[in-house]
Amino acid sequence: MPIMTERRDFCIECRKETEYLLRKKDIVKTIRDKDYIFGITVAVCTECGEEMSIPGLIDKNVLEIDEQYRAAEGLVSKDDIERLMKIYKIGKAPLSLALVFGEVTIPRYLEGQVPSKEYADVIKAALASPAYMKQKLVENREKLTDTAYKKAIAATDSIEKLFSVSDKMLSVIAYVFEKLEEVTPLMLQKLLYFIQGIYSALNGKPIFEEDCRAWIHGPVYPEVYDLFRDFKYNPIDDARFALLERMEDTLTEEEKRVIDLVLNTFGMYGGKMLEKITHNEIPWQEARKGYGDSIPSSEIVPKDRIMKYYIAVNQKYEIGTETGLRSYIRDMLGNAS
Repeated sequence: MPIMTERRDFCIECRKETEYLLRKKDIVKTIRDKDYIFGITVAVCTECGEEMSIPGLIDKNVLEIDEQYRAAEGLVSKDDIERLMKIYKIGKAPLSLALVFGEVTIPRYLEGQVPSKEYADVIKAALASPAYMKQKLVENREKLTDTAYKKAIAATDSIEKLFSVSDKMLSVIAYVFEKLEEVTPLMLQKLLYFIQGIYSALNGKPIFEEDCRAWIHGPVYPEVYDLFRDFKYNPIDDARFALLERMEDTLTEEEKRVIDLVLNTFGMYGGKMLEKITHNEIPWQEARKGYGDSIPSSEIVPKDRIMKYYIAVNQKYEIGTETGLRSYIRDMLGNAS
């Protein structure tokens, strides 16, 4: 998971060194007489809320815009191809053969040649779907050496097992990563729980099918825990994170609206503060009855119990608004202190 560390720099508004958070911001940029909306990273002062200029951020924004421009125009980058090779543990020539390209095609792309639209679509499909890549490997088995084939097939099997959660859950996670930039494993678990509760209260049904369990440190989705435990580095820096990219596009506007509500309120707190809130809520407390503070539990926190609780919270706080959610959070943290 992206690790949230203390970040400080000089804020020209506060006229002193302050902490800052990295957030996403949409900008409009015109390229060749065409307007594009790009999501770039900005640093926001935690004291005054204004944007800060920090070292390296401009270079990061240039890379973000280039990557999103390529995506908007259906182009494939050198990084995309290198990630594909890392994900499936396959070399340049074997990848060319597996995708039914000429043997030197992928090496040429890595040297800077731009793929055709047809070949770019094949590469993007392989990058987005382990099942598609596995199909290509099986169909072109005779073109690959035994070693290359077995290594790549083993990688696809591992990826398929890794991504065992529902597409909706993955879409929500992808959206959270896209919006917040920095999320710890503990924070992600709590945000998913709040998203589930608030969405179900406002819409009368859960947003995703997974059940959370009442672990010691609050509600946890074990499948998600297992998924990101396997990431040795920040997911955005892990080649396999490419499999989540653009999944957030499948969310409905209402789903995005509710997730934004949660991220703009609960998302301003770290994992331990969010844990305190869940410890003060009825669904987790009821599921933990009979368990001590240090005793593990696999008790399910039923989705209907979560929905019922947040329906009651909505009647008191109007949690369909950021103002209502902030009031709820203040009260819960006050009770938890």
